Amino acid sequence: MRVLIIDDEPPACDILHALLADHPAVHIVGEVGTVTAARARLAQPDYDLVFLDVQLRGGTGFDLVPHVRPGARIIFVTAYDAHALRAFEVNAVDYLVKPVAPERLANALARLRAPATATPFPPSRPLLMSDRVLVKLGVGSERFVDLAEIRFVASNENYSQIAVGAAGEHLLVRRTMKAWEDILPPEHFVRVHRQMIVNTAHVRRVDRASEATSLLHLDGVGDPVPASYRYAGALRAALSAARRPV
Repeated sequence: MRVLIIDDEPPACDILHALLADHPAVHIVGEVGTVTAARARLAQPDYDLVFLDVQLRGGTGFDLVPHVRPGARIIFVTAYDAHALRAFEVNAVDYLVKPVAPERLANALARLRAPATATPFPPSRPLLMSDRVLVKLGVGSERFVDLAEIRFVASNENYSQIAVGAAGEHLLVRRTMKAWEDILPPEHFVRVHRQMIVNTAHVRRVDRASEATSLLHLDGVGDPVPASYRYAGALRAALSAARRPV
């Protein structure tokens, strides 16, 4: 297993080197400590696993995730435990808190042999609007999406459909509505129908269609989205908080 270490703290790198020496199947192929250097190093194909610090000179480890080559895995290593959910969202193998314990490192390496569908972290807190989420679009197809660019999330059995960007691009995603609700920031994303969640930041206008239904006009979405009377209170409160007209 070819390992690349990205960390800007030499003592932490030394500790990780010493711990990995107890795993003969692991071969360290490189070590860098800045975001700029890491981008260049990640462009090379000679690694299978990246130990990635969150706080780096010039940015964060999450900024580097899109630069990790397809097929390579990620284990986050950091002094803080507040980023575990984000690590989960980018499909990291594991999340290690410094100082790394030998048994935790061994468990993390063991996860590499676990099924790809295994869930390393239970969602514990919503993401931020400034975050990006990794969405699975099909077999072997993944894409990062800015949460702020999502217009709505619609249920499609065990899948979901999301509208993204100013053009309202529709993506079929392998994620349930419950899974979306667990990670979306509730102050911005509100369920307006049993099968629909909207980003209130993109609600342009609300029209009353009947006693039981309203129609939400969203930026970048051609057809209005129905909102049920059952969820009117939560929608009204969210739009009021966002200072959008109801």
